Amino acid sequence: MAAMLVFGIAFSQTNSNQKVSKMSRTAEQYTFDLSDQVSRQSVTFTNRYGITLAGDLYAPKNAETAKLPALAISGPFGAVKEQASGLYANQMAQRGFVVLAFDPSYTGESGGEPRHVASPDINTEDFSAAIDFLGLQENVDREKVGIIGICGFGGFALNATAVDKRVKAVATTSMYDMSRVNAKGYFDSTTPEQRTQMLEQMSQQRWVDAENGTAALSGVGLPSEITGDEPEFVQGYFDYYKTDRGFHPRSINSNSSWTVTTPISLMNMPIMSYINEISPRPVLIIAGENAHSKYFSEDAYEAANEPKELIIIPGKVHTDLYDRLDVIPFDKLETFFSENLSANL
Repeated sequence: MAAMLVFGIAFSQTNSNQKVSKMSRTAEQYTFDLSDQVSRQSVTFTNRYGITLAGDLYAPKNAETAKLPALAISGPFGAVKEQASGLYANQMAQRGFVVLAFDPSYTGESGGEPRHVASPDINTEDFSAAIDFLGLQENVDREKVGIIGICGFGGFALNATAVDKRVKAVATTSMYDMSRVNAKGYFDSTTPEQRTQMLEQMSQQRWVDAENGTAALSGVGLPSEITGDEPEFVQGYFDYYKTDRGFHPRSINSNSSWTVTTPISLMNMPIMSYINEISPRPVLIIAGENAHSKYFSEDAYEAANEPKELIIIPGKVHTDLYDRLDVIPFDKLETFFSENLSANL
């Protein structure tokens, strides 16, 4: 049931110890080194639901006094700003952008109760709240603001751009459509009977949560150990979230799980319904050739109107686009936003 939220399958917690996580990073540490060309400032801002969001504001040092283009970045789904989104922000700030990497509502250092909840509406709103914040900064040109969404927040990024006309361009990497995967399963394999059963179980869980006064966690997530016989994408997630490569103590995917009832709204509220309304603003969609999630990117590309571009990176998998500096096409992202945030759209 709730396992779908993480990666589409349920993971056993009893695997052998051929591959063991290290998990030595503290809450104050980041999974990447801050560039000496970039400044980073902890900030907070509030979305229209009154939830206070925590973010890191990255800016190029020694920038000219002219106002700069800006980007809002979040993702992957279940990650925190000290992981991939911060790494992206650090890279894009070196290229002349003011960048806000933020923790979504109910996760990381952001507010919202209960914890470990996701929402197609609120997580879309989180991006617009980030745009609110950026547009108030003295060093930002509010007419030159874009979004990058990673993994599950790629889908929310497209949804936010469709509705928020202040966003001039949007890019996604290793995109997931979280509504689709929860509603229909991996590769749309969930049967109507299975969907009904999942909703029945979560409906009953609501009474349990109401009686207990707290939202139960699913307890389903990545195992603490793997054998090496798991599917490639499971090993990829483990290698990122459960080792020093990408582990962070506040990351849901590193050491916790979502609430049992989190899939309910995702299963009932599609987020790609209006992707065609992003046009005439440009869309850049990037995925790995061997990514298990590639079909989400391909289908989003087909659904979007021009101008749009789909880049498939040969031989690469989903998590390669989380932090592999030799894989993520940052030069392309720089060109895409430099050209399109300057356009009169």
